[in-house]
Amino acid sequence: MTEIQSVIIEWYYEYKRDLPWRRTQNPYYIWLSEVILQQTRVVQGRSYYEKFVEKYPKIQDLAAATEQDVLTTWQGLGYYSRARNLHTTAKIVTHEYSGIFPNSYEKILQLKGIGEYTAAAIASFAFDKAHAVVDGNVFRVLSRVFNIETPIDSTEGKKQFTYLANELLAKNQPALFNQAIMEFGALQCVPSNPNCQICPLLIHCEAFKNNRVSLLPIKKGKTKIRKRYFLYCVNLNTTNESILLRKKTENDIWKNMFEFPKIEFESIEKMNEYCLTNKDSIDRIFSSYKHILSHQHLHAQFIMSSNRKDFMCDNVIEIPINDLINYPLPRLIDRFLEENLSLFLNKG
Repeated sequence: MTEIQSVIIEWYYEYKRDLPWRRTQNPYYIWLSEVILQQTRVVQGRSYYEKFVEKYPKIQDLAAATEQDVLTTWQGLGYYSRARNLHTTAKIVTHEYSGIFPNSYEKILQLKGIGEYTAAAIASFAFDKAHAVVDGNVFRVLSRVFNIETPIDSTEGKKQFTYLANELLAKNQPALFNQAIMEFGALQCVPSNPNCQICPLLIHCEAFKNNRVSLLPIKKGKTKIRKRYFLYCVNLNTTNESILLRKKTENDIWKNMFEFPKIEFESIEKMNEYCLTNKDSIDRIFSSYKHILSHQHLHAQFIMSSNRKDFMCDNVIEIPINDLINYPLPRLIDRFLEENLSLFLNKG
């Protein structure tokens, strides 16, 4: 174990990336980076981290912001429940902990939106507590080095890998080792086609010895994907340059964000049938879009239509087009506007 620790740490000193959240022990900044980097690549997450730090330099600043402002700042990152949980926890820390982030793993874990991995990361990186972080990169490194076939998404697997990670953890420098093993998984022991021949852990890797690197880690099965079909109606008033938006308040994707009024269909055939039946009232049909979420695949069609009664719904507001930047929009809507807004403003 000690030799593996040393190899990973030495590799980290030579190959680590210079990332802003690694230059601080401020628990607020570390927590912010961890939440942003969930389901987000580092290259994208870094710009959002810097934007949040600049806009909300203290946790009290984030707590004082409106949810709409936080969601707008988060726009484009996806998984918007992360932003809502971020805002909620900022208010809890500000009002219940006097703005001082709790320094124990157990108390950190009680905060909204913080699971075992994030709690361990904050406790380790901010307070140098000996808690092993076990993210996807760590699962991959451990499963290969020790040739573990237990599914990483099983209860047994999570217990086994967490135990092993804590056994391997360098207790005298937990923050350093946690950063090192995660970076090793991100840059060296990558998911597909890792360059094992240059890996410093080659002589220790049981998966390599048994020709099983490409087979590990193992998952029980894939999550069932739900397919959804949206027909969005773009209600544009070119006279006063305003547009209709609907605030989503139901418990569904993109809660408390804004979108165009829409109809949801059970199949793409049903959606196409509607468009064909109502073709006389449809003024323009735009390109269709596909948007992939973790558990849902969205098929969206955008139209301009004079038949607005089918799209009547609650929480619809009319806003100046120039104010769109102040409203949090799902990336799907944002993509449509980027590609089409100037087109139909110019042509009517």
